[in-house]
Amino acid sequence: MIRARKNIKIIFRYILAPLLGAWLFYSLYKQIQEQPNLQQSLRLIKEAPFGHQAWQFWIVIALVFVNWGFEAKKWQLLVKTLQPFNFFTAYKSVLSGVTLSLNTPNRIGEYGGRILYVKDGNRIKAISLSIAGSISQLIITLVMGCCGLMYIIYSSNDAPLLVMGLPVFWLKTLLFLSGCATVITILFLFRLSWLIKLIEKIPAAAKYVQYINVLDNFNAKLLLRLLYLSFLRYVVFVIQYILLLHVLDVSILWINGFWIISILFLVLSIVPSIAIADLGIRGKFSTELLGFYSANTIGIIGTTFGIWFINLFIPALAGSLLILSIKILKTNNKD
Repeated sequence: MIRARKNIKIIFRYILAPLLGAWLFYSLYKQIQEQPNLQQSLRLIKEAPFGHQAWQFWIVIALVFVNWGFEAKKWQLLVKTLQPFNFFTAYKSVLSGVTLSLNTPNRIGEYGGRILYVKDGNRIKAISLSIAGSISQLIITLVMGCCGLMYIIYSSNDAPLLVMGLPVFWLKTLLFLSGCATVITILFLFRLSWLIKLIEKIPAAAKYVQYINVLDNFNAKLLLRLLYLSFLRYVVFVIQYILLLHVLDVSILWINGFWIISILFLVLSIVPSIAIADLGIRGKFSTELLGFYSANTIGIIGTTFGIWFINLFIPALAGSLLILSIKILKTNNKD
């Protein structure tokens, strides 16, 4: 049974995922080829850091540090009861997590990177804290995604049976399911102590309680602070997206852009992604959603890939240097 599961994972990761990625990238390539004013759009991408809207591009770059700064503050609050960190250490921990997350399904490697700065005896407990932080971010994504769906469904000026190329029925179905998921996730986060008590009553799982009982220290004030920081990080992310869209000449009103991007984040949080397929999935969904407002396909795709590169690849590069320094330090200590 274990071998069969391992083979399935190998097939999915090394065969199906690359094939899916190839198909998605080919589909995006065809869309780009059909776009009017293709050369002008390509020139805008090349001139983004130096053109007349370069100031917006450099704001996007500056907001990377704000984006991950909010995440570092969340991590500092979470780990406070286990092993107090200063903000700088929390920031390094978060960047290390980004590095290890890039090549893992749904970025689960992030937890392994963060615990590098946690003492050996606390590392498994720290993983449960990191998961709680991810849940707080997911709640904000779900709430804002539901608001985005309501905005699109009930404020569209098009035919009432068709919004963004999709029947309103399916959008309302997605809204209903997302709303249910939001309520369940909020109850789960605010009732973590119930979960611990439930696990304690299960004989086979009782031995794992020692690793998650740190969650029992969570109170409403702490959880609300986590949600507040998650919301601020979410807003920064959306601002980055809209600014880069404008830099690449994708004409969209701020209010429309905000809610469309909220739907995009909602969809991306639902759809599982692995390695190379991730960028293709992001590109495909972004062109389908934002294409309702702009025909500048290459600008939309350029923004999607640009946001991924700026917010993940650059921090991951910094995190890799930090991980390397940790390994060098450990090697020197052994010597």
